[in-house]
Amino acid sequence: MLQELATPPRQETSRIVLETERLTLRKPTLADVKAIAALADDRRIAENTRRLPHPYRQDDAALFIRGLARASGESVFLIEHHHVPVGMVGVDWREPDMPELGYWLGVEHWGQGFGTEAARAVIDDTFETFDAEAMVSGARVVNPASRNILEKCGFQWSGVELHRFEALGSSSPVDRFRLTRGVWTSLKHWGISTRRVM
Repeated sequence: MLQELATPPRQETSRIVLETERLTLRKPTLADVKAIAALADDRRIAENTRRLPHPYRQDDAALFIRGLARASGESVFLIEHHHVPVGMVGVDWREPDMPELGYWLGVEHWGQGFGTEAARAVIDDTFETFDAEAMVSGARVVNPASRNILEKCGFQWSGVELHRFEALGSSSPVDRFRLTRGVWTSLKHWGISTRRVM
């Protein structure tokens, strides 16, 4: 669902590293192709992310990373735990007034809180760094774990939409969520410890 304004921080994202209590979030590079492909090549992930194909090969990962270098519509981070890649998280800025949070984790890393921790870091950095007043995100209605991450981050349900999923080859119902800057600010008592390193 990888799912700032007029133009995202293209020149900045190449140097930004976000650090949380357990995770490091950094720009993916071509050196990460093999690890990303190994994580993403699972139908359970592809069926819950709109743009990941299945099967997901190293060529797909390389094409994605090269595209990030050319495009300015996304801020994408590789999620690492103890220097081992576990997934991806980012913000899609194609709608400048309504950036969209997206994320996925390798199946073996599900259920450990990494998704919530990474999402909170990116949300916090987005609201601290850019002028966005709200963010949106979504989760397939058959994916309660993803909805749970969004709710833990303070997102509020805003309705159901149909979205096309590349791996499914069809559209599927998606719960849509919205998080305002005001709600995020009021929830920061969580003690989020995110450090932005340039």
